[in-house]
Amino acid sequence: MLALIHSGDLRLMQRLNRWQAPRWVRVWMLAATRGGDGWLWAAAGFAILLLGGPNRYRAAGVASVVALLAALLFLTLKRLAVRKRPCHVQPHCWATLLPPDRFSFPSGHTLMAFALAGSIAAFYPDISPMLYFCAYSIGLSRVLLGMHFLSDVIAGAVLGWWLAACVAPLLS
Repeated sequence: MLALIHSGDLRLMQRLNRWQAPRWVRVWMLAATRGGDGWLWAAAGFAILLLGGPNRYRAAGVASVVALLAALLFLTLKRLAVRKRPCHVQPHCWATLLPPDRFSFPSGHTLMAFALAGSIAAFYPDISPMLYFCAYSIGLSRVLLGMHFLSDVIAGAVLGWWLAACVAPLLS
């Protein structure tokens, strides 16, 4: 099963690495991946503290705990899996970003994005479409920019969502 997933990942990577994406896609993907570096979620945390109403401290606290657990989870899994990144397998045709570390599985950007989107959405369901749009954009950017294989991003999204779904109700 893992060999089948890996061969599919390689085929998709080779296709995407040759794709000359339109400028708007490149700008969107670079902005999304940079947003996933952490500043977007830090800004969301400050916005919650300033404008989040009576649940703001609980929401910020839950999001902080989820972020810490997400970081511990993806760092542990990356050290266990030691999967090479796509950009270390084959150069990308237009993305020249440097990866934050050597390992690909799971996508830490995606795991963190879905964990925080889920935990914040638990308190503010009205903004969940915007939160999940950001999370999906971050995940998509990691594949299109050659930082991760599709299976890394899917695993990150599932693990992040699962973490938020388990932790947020316990701490709310």
